[in-house]
Amino acid sequence: MDIRTVTIRAALGLASLGMIAAQPPAAPAGPPPTPKAQAPWDITGYWVSIVTEDWRFRMIPLTKGDYPGVPLNAEAKKIADAWDLAKDEAAGVDQCKAYGAAAIMRVPGRLHITWDNDTTLKIETDAGTQTRVLHFGGTPTGNPSLQGYSVASWEPLQAGAGFGPHKPGSLKVITTRLRAGYLRKNGVPVSANATVTEYIDLLNDPNAPEQWLMVKTIVDDPTYLMQPFITSTHFKKQADATGWNPSACSAR
Repeated sequence: MDIRTVTIRAALGLASLGMIAAQPPAAPAGPPPTPKAQAPWDITGYWVSIVTEDWRFRMIPLTKGDYPGVPLNAEAKKIADAWDLAKDEAAGVDQCKAYGAAAIMRVPGRLHITWDNDTTLKIETDAGTQTRVLHFGGTPTGNPSLQGYSVASWEPLQAGAGFGPHKPGSLKVITTRLRAGYLRKNGVPVSANATVTEYIDLLNDPNAPEQWLMVKTIVDDPTYLMQPFITSTHFKKQADATGWNPSACSAR
């Protein structure tokens, strides 16, 4: 290698080092986007339930002992068979026992969903005038209640779920710290030990200008259920608050 080649290579190497040294330092990373900013689709607005599953159990008053489809154990059946509608009505507060987080999405009615802040979603129901608060992050705290403590996260959408064009992503909600209540209004029990897991997906009908929510609910209750109780519930988006009618809980 002659002296000229060595000189040229050395000069190029120094020039490269100079270019590297001249580059400005990388800007510090900013805070991660909030759950609201990360939302893959807009869940807010008014939604009305469309009863496409278990119509009889959701729309017709149930009698004592009518609990097919719910994997109750012997103790739970004993409790359901002893249900007393008059006692629930007389107790007042017990009229809301079927409006807890394990069952509220199955009660026919409307939802109003809003962002309370950048990390908290709020779901209000006109049926029973209930409010669910979904926390993105955080640790379940507080006393047991009808709606418990819900932790939410955006999850990747599994292939084949839903239909039509939409951004991928399911809203996953895990609810604990529940108060004992009912899975159905006729005294089918759910205990304070239950965990409710929900997957909420947006569905777009490619043949119609409509949006739907599909809510898959999984109730795990080691006290009263022999296996998870799984349901799917559908809601259609409304243009406005038409039909919104907050009403008190009813044991009937």
